[in-house]
Amino acid sequence: MMNNPNSRRAMNKDVVYRKEAYQIIGACFEVSEDTACGFFEPVYQECMKIELDTQGISAMAQPQLKLSDRGPELKQRYIPDFICYAKAILEPKSVSKLCDERRAQLHNYLNATRYRLGLLVNFGHQPNREWERIVLDTARKPS
Repeated sequence: MMNNPNSRRAMNKDVVYRKEAYQIIGACFEVSEDTACGFFEPVYQECMKIELDTQGISAMAQPQLKLSDRGPELKQRYIPDFICYAKAILEPKSVSKLCDERRAQLHNYLNATRYRLGLLVNFGHQPNREWERIVLDTARKPS
């Protein structure tokens, strides 16, 4: 099958927050290169905050976000690890492998906050880091 450069260009235009995601994942790669595998998640969270600041990436660490259920605000708050560029959730993990529960958790966070992009990054995977983009389908009707 021959690659069509026009279809690749169109596909790249449709990627949600492509430039921002590229910069965030780049910062994650820097942390991964500088920090050994095997630390607990809070170590990677702290390293990520330093790297995001160093690279000038706008990020709020552990903001408390309000949740609601059919209108009324809940007492419980969602505290993401990072909100980057005021539009993407970054969730660093330190586990042996990313699993469906982690993906579902981030997808639920996207649904609850209406952010469109979630980045799940695993620093605990050997020999290399794992990462995934999870995009909220805004065309879907809320239930």
